[in-house]
Amino acid sequence: MNTLPPPPDPLLLPVRDPRARDLAPDYTEMHALVGELVLPGGASMYVMSALETSRELIRHSYYRYEFATVAVTHSLFALEHVLADRLATNEPLHVLIERATDTGLITAGLAVELDRCRLLRDKLAQGAESSAALRPIRAVAMLRAVFDAVSVVLRPPSAAEATAADVGGAQPEGGLARLWEDHLHALFPDGFRGVNFDGVDLVLLDADVASLVQRELKGGLDDSGIACLWGFIADLDKIIPLINEEYCASYFAKLRTMTQVAVAPHVPTAT
Repeated sequence: MNTLPPPPDPLLLPVRDPRARDLAPDYTEMHALVGELVLPGGASMYVMSALETSRELIRHSYYRYEFATVAVTHSLFALEHVLADRLATNEPLHVLIERATDTGLITAGLAVELDRCRLLRDKLAQGAESSAALRPIRAVAMLRAVFDAVSVVLRPPSAAEATAADVGGAQPEGGLARLWEDHLHALFPDGFRGVNFDGVDLVLLDADVASLVQRELKGGLDDSGIACLWGFIADLDKIIPLINEEYCASYFAKLRTMTQVAVAPHVPTAT
């Protein structure tokens, strides 16, 4: 009589999550998606572990879509740790972000993105969002903000102050291309198509700015395009304070940053 237990079932290999079908043709292509998420130097093992785990969760969202949202929330452990250490205070994350912004440690633009990560975590904890809240591409953009912030905070004070303006705010050379890439991955705010504020149609404004930014990236704007961009900056300055929905306000604040970076190399023509 054979008394040995039956052999176990063959090991089942993971299969692509059907929701990730448009993300990458195969798993190896996920490496490129996370290629820009470089671990910062000088971090503690705790911070390195949290960030590396977050990066790998993005990579494995190919097999489990929800991992993308978990990646962003997990990265906040590292962010909270380095902010508390640098600011020498043990306060909630939203207070730490505010203090870091007030002291010039991080830019206001970067703070907006970090606070969106925090709000997502809070909504998950409250049951207001599910673990499938983020598309992996959007999660990468949010995770990049955390990686950038941690890198800035870990630099010595003088270096951090010099670098803060280059991360999430006014850009060094090449910054417009990165802002444009992030914009392409951002979803237009739900419920705001066909809406206008003070006579400014949000969809048309978004499309017009995008068209001119593309022209700047492809070879530069002429005087007419430069003048139009300055006009759009004025429109954005007018409407952003009127928007009372968080994601929509953040979307158009980023659009304004991109517009400012696009026009910065040019001197506006007098009219």
